[in-house]
Amino acid sequence: MTLTVRVPEELSARVPVEQRGPGLDRDSVRLLVSRGTAVSHHAFVELPRLLRAGDLLVVNTSPTLAAAVDGWLGGTRVVVHFSTRGDDGRWAVELRDPDGRGTTRARAGVRAGDEVRLVGGAGLVVEEPLSTRGERLWWALVTRDGLGVLREHGRPVRYAYTERDQPLSAYQTVFALPSPDGAGSAEMPSAGRPFTGRTVAELVSRGVQFAPVTLHAGLASGEAHEPPYPERFVVPEASARLVGAVRAGGGRVIAVGTTAVRAVESAAGADGVVRAAAGWTGLVVTPERGVRVVDGLLTGLHEPEASHLLMLEAVAGRAAVDRGYEEALRGRYLWHEFGDVHLVLPG
Repeated sequence: MTLTVRVPEELSARVPVEQRGPGLDRDSVRLLVSRGTAVSHHAFVELPRLLRAGDLLVVNTSPTLAAAVDGWLGGTRVVVHFSTRGDDGRWAVELRDPDGRGTTRARAGVRAGDEVRLVGGAGLVVEEPLSTRGERLWWALVTRDGLGVLREHGRPVRYAYTERDQPLSAYQTVFALPSPDGAGSAEMPSAGRPFTGRTVAELVSRGVQFAPVTLHAGLASGEAHEPPYPERFVVPEASARLVGAVRAGGGRVIAVGTTAVRAVESAAGADGVVRAAAGWTGLVVTPERGVRVVDGLLTGLHEPEASHLLMLEAVAGRAAVDRGYEEALRGRYLWHEFGDVHLVLPG
């Protein structure tokens, strides 16, 4: 799905909302609400009053990693974005060129056998493309513990629309929990970013429940807008049972972010029942596949070419997505991970 709209550069959220003025917190973003093609405008702090007792929010607990590390390919400086750790210990990585503004641009000409020296003394050897779809992400062998390299020398992945580097804490959501093996997401599960402790407390007090799942998000493509690659996920038994109980009781299952959709839909059988599951998921939610569990979605605003829009269309239908994005542009909502959010509910 490609929207026939253009997002002006000035609608990119360049810094976190809490840095835009005094007295602002993470929940100071705006909230666009779509119920079918009916659209309304709200502040995010109104979310508890927009949901109903008995609704369930599925949230992603994956922490964000400091996944960008400086290095050198021969005598040329590069930036390595670490995407996903494979079961064999290798990492899926993307090599990018510094752009002179503190961010990076796509690098062409990466080849098997390329050796990169990383800051701190570690190195990596590029081995093979991650997928036959392209040569943006490569499997690479890291000469030291990759997670250790990220902890000691990494910084959060940053894209060109942002104004400056941010501390890793700016990329952690209130739902983030340490993973037993230290794994996490290369990019923040950003739909959860506007939640604060007080928002969660008010939601719970109003009878809204939470089902934690984990999906370690890899690197999206800022240039090619490819479908997501396989990612590791966990849907715990308790969360699977809670989804079933809420659906049986007539409540709505609302995913917080596209990563939460991918996780919970990967654990749903053809009968629509969610069962505990863990491993890798290659599921791409499209209008043709549809959704089996999710009734609604809270998500950020995506680029018109982004594959995430296929998931929104699967949840809400093309007309609702078109209408919502028209209103987001008209209302001057802000895009990207530090921007405003969009709640898509059944019509």
